[in-house]
Amino acid sequence: MNRHALPVVELSGVSKEYPGGVSALRGVDLTVLSGELLAIVGPSGSGKSTLLHIVGTLDRPSAGGVRIAGHDVAALSDRALSALRSRHVGFVFQSFHLVPGLSARANVAEGLLYSGLSRNERGRRAVRALERVGLGDRLEHRPYELSGGQKQRVAIARAVAGEPDLLLADEPTGALDSASGRSVMELLRELNEDGATIAVITHDHEIAASLPRQVRIRDGEVVADVRNPPGPEATP
Repeated sequence: MNRHALPVVELSGVSKEYPGGVSALRGVDLTVLSGELLAIVGPSGSGKSTLLHIVGTLDRPSAGGVRIAGHDVAALSDRALSALRSRHVGFVFQSFHLVPGLSARANVAEGLLYSGLSRNERGRRAVRALERVGLGDRLEHRPYELSGGQKQRVAIARAVAGEPDLLLADEPTGALDSASGRSVMELLRELNEDGATIAVITHDHEIAASLPRQVRIRDGEVVADVRNPPGPEATP
């Protein structure tokens, strides 16, 4: 880890409560530096999905401080927060969220719709991103013409096309077979080696143990934050 890297994520004493007295997060402190690859791991109901929403600026905390890419989330309006999210955070979800009738190229370009880029530049960036994830020969294929692993690669291309400061991958292998899952995790490692900052949200302890850092969460609290020794990659 580069000790001179700047923080991309800074959470300080973050709590989140929902109506009925449900505490999803309890005083979470978390810092993620530029260039890190980490897992946020925990069982269902642990609070990891809520943490994803807070880090991804999809939700605001009930208490505590949140800074993403140097920006204080509490100081931003909802509109400014949307702009921050579109410029600085990329999302990859288990269920792909691709538009069925659009080609791979168009699906990726659509993710840049609110970037302020011209249509031609969005198209160019989409092609570059798809080539980066190994799908340069599938530009015009629609989702029904792609395997599960290829669909997830399109989703990853869409997430990285805008070169965000942070990529959040929520159970990225959950809908894939083992071989496709391994391929997607290898791709995430390659993107990290190229400089991407990536947090993988997962319930899979094998995947978590295969990444350089794992943050374990249970009952809304961080119960461990450890550096993993280098070792063989896990099988999703």
